[in-house]
Amino acid sequence: MQHKAKKRFGQNFLHDKRIIGRIVSSINPKEGENIVEIGPGLGAMTLPVLECCKKMTAIELDRSLIENLQKITASIGELILHQGDALKFDLGELSSEHLSPENQKMRLIGNLPYNISTPLLFHFVKWTDRIQDMHFMLQKEVVQRMAACPGTKIYGRLSVMLQYHCHVESLFEIHPGAFNPPPKVDSAIVRLIPHAAPPVQVDDMQLFSEMVTAAFNGRRKTIRNSLKKFLSEDQIQQAGLDPQIRPEQLELAQFAALANAAYILK
Repeated sequence: MQHKAKKRFGQNFLHDKRIIGRIVSSINPKEGENIVEIGPGLGAMTLPVLECCKKMTAIELDRSLIENLQKITASIGELILHQGDALKFDLGELSSEHLSPENQKMRLIGNLPYNISTPLLFHFVKWTDRIQDMHFMLQKEVVQRMAACPGTKIYGRLSVMLQYHCHVESLFEIHPGAFNPPPKVDSAIVRLIPHAAPPVQVDDMQLFSEMVTAAFNGRRKTIRNSLKKFLSEDQIQQAGLDPQIRPEQLELAQFAALANAAYILK
């Protein structure tokens, strides 16, 4: 199919068969699993994955791609297509009739549009209780930030929030030439596995999120200054932390301790 990539949809179509094979091998799809692909595009990953699982779901924003996807997958397996914006899509709408009765958890896969990848990731983690795992292709720098450790310059809000919800593993990098058109950045495959139970106790998730955001909005400031809206210097010390440290030095458990201290004071 001749299809011109649309910049407004952030389209970069994967065509390298070796890379596609490596991605599918990493996903390791099996029949009976509930595979949900975000943005199947021209079907580069859809076809080999569908060959393995025989039935899958996909969410595609670009209406002009729907007919081709239905045509090329018809002889391979059952592709349940939803035309819509994944950023607004309620994964809870994937009713039980679309999911395997033996396993109600989903496996999300996809080459996410790089221009909205972070909002998409925060959207998907709302359903981690219904997700088995996620395998996404993203800009390499975004994957590095997702998996970053405290004390590094790239550790930030994305690192803390995603690591609260999931184990994050960077699998391998992908060169721009594997896409058409080639993006101006390197890409990488990331695997996210939701935690069976939260790694730390958070008493108020909304407050925790607000404090992590505030901390990294002022990442050059000490937490005494960036979190003064929530806690005084003495209250930070009472939570067992030095008010003079910067947010990138805080581990997930320490952010939780600060948020829980602020929650008590509400």
